[in-house]
Amino acid sequence: MSDNSPLEAFRQALAGATRAIAGDAEVELSFTSENPSVSGKSVKAPMPGRVLGAREVAEARGFADAAALRLRYHNAKLHDRGAPIEDVPRAIHDAAEQARCEALGARSMAGVRENLAHLTELRLRTDPLVRARTREEVPLGSAIGLIVRERLTGMAPPEEARAPLKLVADWIEEKAGTDLDALGLALDDQAAFADLVGKVLRDLDLVEGEPDAPAEPEQGDEGEGEDDQQKEGDEGDEDESQDGAGRGEAEIRGEQEEAEGEDSERDWSEEELSEGAEGVGEEGDEGMVPVRPNRPLSDLPPQFDYRIFTRQYDEVVRATDLCDEEELGRLRAYLDQQLTHLQGAVTKLANRLQRRLMAQQNRSWDFDQEEGLLDVARLARVVVSPGHSLSYKVEKDTEFRDTIVTLLIDNSGSMRGRPISIAAISADILARTLERVGVKVEVLGFTTRAWKGGQSREKWLAEGRPPAPGRLNDLRHVIYKQADEPWRRARKNLGLMMREGLLKENIDGEALLWAHERLIGRPEERKILMVISDGAPVDDSTLSVNSGTYLERHLRQVIGWIEARSPVELVAIGIGHDVTRYYSRAVTIMDAEQLGGTMIEQLAGLFDGE
Repeated sequence: MSDNSPLEAFRQALAGATRAIAGDAEVELSFTSENPSVSGKSVKAPMPGRVLGAREVAEARGFADAAALRLRYHNAKLHDRGAPIEDVPRAIHDAAEQARCEALGARSMAGVRENLAHLTELRLRTDPLVRARTREEVPLGSAIGLIVRERLTGMAPPEEARAPLKLVADWIEEKAGTDLDALGLALDDQAAFADLVGKVLRDLDLVEGEPDAPAEPEQGDEGEGEDDQQKEGDEGDEDESQDGAGRGEAEIRGEQEEAEGEDSERDWSEEELSEGAEGVGEEGDEGMVPVRPNRPLSDLPPQFDYRIFTRQYDEVVRATDLCDEEELGRLRAYLDQQLTHLQGAVTKLANRLQRRLMAQQNRSWDFDQEEGLLDVARLARVVVSPGHSLSYKVEKDTEFRDTIVTLLIDNSGSMRGRPISIAAISADILARTLERVGVKVEVLGFTTRAWKGGQSREKWLAEGRPPAPGRLNDLRHVIYKQADEPWRRARKNLGLMMREGLLKENIDGEALLWAHERLIGRPEERKILMVISDGAPVDDSTLSVNSGTYLERHLRQVIGWIEARSPVELVAIGIGHDVTRYYSRAVTIMDAEQLGGTMIEQLAGLFDGE
């Protein structure tokens, strides 16, 4: 075979793309006429043949992409640590993890998604699943692998697998449907994903008992999957650009030359590179993002009956992007001046909350121990009976789960005046208080960029007013304080709520999903989302072309899903508006002056509930 043959050009281009996706310049790819395999960083893809038939080329691409995604996202030690021993549970455990790795690429790059679809068809040719005629003949590893794949990517199983899947689908859905739905929430966290797969196995009675406590990571093993991926991603940046160009010259992946495909691949790589941002110190470097990349809202299950005309003009901005430093300082001073008398009262309540939380974190002692520290209260007993063995005490830690609290504040026009001022100062004091006891706080706000539709509505009008456009306004989601950002750095940002012209309309359902998505990406064990609002979602532009309950119905769907399926604890405070008809855990206050105390009481109740 000459070096410049089409087959060799294809192999070189495919190897370059594989290295770029894996984020590792040392990955080698070759073709084999035998069973394709992966060993370390050596990938042997199926030989496509000298004529480079379209189907064979797609299968080779699919195998290479799957191998690259597993190299990038899979931590073998972490996987083996929680793997079951029995054959069937182990097959399900392995298939679900492979589906997770592939979903991370399929959901971000259209070309990879198509290649993996061809790979699935290739796998099914030799899979006993397609020959199963009874429920007992269905291999559960293959079946659940396809079901997980559909849950994570929305890609239906190939036609030849649908009849065999029907034999077990109802049983699997009845037993484990809820936990299968939850897998999408842990897509970027291999350990959390494995825990959920373990729960699926217990739901199906394939393993017994509760999971063992997670083993302590070995020296040097902690964070291997993410830290190594970060380093490899950095090393692969240059290769990615070069190899991508080579692949274009060979003209063997035309779909990734489209603008949309290129943008998707670039965004995917940048999101993955952000995974190395775990473990922020107290200094809280600016620009920090959640440990795992945020998934697009449309990826979150379930798919509600809710449409968005365009996201083109939506924005997620930091407070400092909307206002310069000098103006933020003036607005903050104005806020402090307005609420001098209120701040003292709220601070007293906050100090009370701090004492309650500190009390929960205080250490305690086990007395009458045979060894440990000498208990001075029992010195008399030691003198009288020196041989008495139960005269020692041992210090123990009270369990206090690592926690993050997100405050999501309605920035609609109806909050103007005292409500928004009190919301800002209460959030400020809570952030400072919780930071003292090691609870991280994120402060977010939601509104729209314009009254009555903005650029979204103009686009809709220009396109001839298509019917049922769905949400028809430009969202503005504001980040006032990031979770890893110290309070002292974000203090001025809260003054932005005092800026004239910021507060417009409110689309609560999407804001709730956005805040929830950011929380899910956090590593803390306990996650609390507190919503502060003074009314039902209202956007004149959207409601003028949809039903009058369009936004409210979506809000109810989102709340119902979070409360039923999500690990996030949701609590709401309504100012002059009864939010108890939406949220199961909520309180309504009629006077904004009560807000600070109510926020603290609600949080204290959550922590006391522990």
